[in-house]
Amino acid sequence: MATERTPVVFIHGLWLLPNSWDRWATVFEEAGYAAVAAGWPDDPATAEEAKAHPEVFAKKSIGQIADHIEGIINGLGTKPAIVGHSFGGLLTEILAGRGLSAASVAISPAPFRGVLPLPISALRSSSSVLSNPANRNRAVMLTYDQFRYAFANAVGEDEAKQLYEEYSVPGAGKPIFQAAAANLNPATEAKVDTKNPGRGPLLIVSADQDHTVPWAIANASYKKQKSNEGITEIVKLEGRGHALTIDAGWREVADTALAFVKRFV
Repeated sequence: MATERTPVVFIHGLWLLPNSWDRWATVFEEAGYAAVAAGWPDDPATAEEAKAHPEVFAKKSIGQIADHIEGIINGLGTKPAIVGHSFGGLLTEILAGRGLSAASVAISPAPFRGVLPLPISALRSSSSVLSNPANRNRAVMLTYDQFRYAFANAVGEDEAKQLYEEYSVPGAGKPIFQAAAANLNPATEAKVDTKNPGRGPLLIVSADQDHTVPWAIANASYKKQKSNEGITEIVKLEGRGHALTIDAGWREVADTALAFVKRFV
């Protein structure tokens, strides 16, 4: 990057695209950082393109996506801060565990091997994919009702519909199957090196009404991570669901992440 600003790499999760970070990028740029919205391999530019060509998401695995984003990070020239949401939060933890982050914020992060709680709401949120084994190698588009439950349960109906139309895109099925079987598969790609002393400071952000990554999962991830010699913190935001990075209250979450990054980078 042709800049002296410290990069902040943003990683989206399933059913979203890099443009879900556009408002965040502005906030971090105004704070003096260089914002980098790291897409997954073959991400389309817009939701319209994604809905027209869902096949581009199919068969993407956690390891493939993590390696792709590592390549982006290696091209920056400066160790960045990393901020990720949902499966992007898991990828944030994976990349931090590889020693690639100066500071990390994992927002409602998907679980990794060793995280044991499995609340009913999390099972229901992933049932749109896990209910059909063939979805492992497909891309799956959430219906509005599925999106309403998994993402937008903590906002009003009008806002939920707006978020669905503007942001929701097909998502790869494979990462959900990988995360679901992580504790049964020692070779899983859904694993995090929580012991690496080069992991750096880590903040986990949880939403108290999150159906997809409830507090039990986020807190279990925190308990696994806090054995690291680096700083590990967790915060629970009240009245928020899984859409906390894109809904009307996004700025509170962005400011929480920015304050943490500013402490260390």
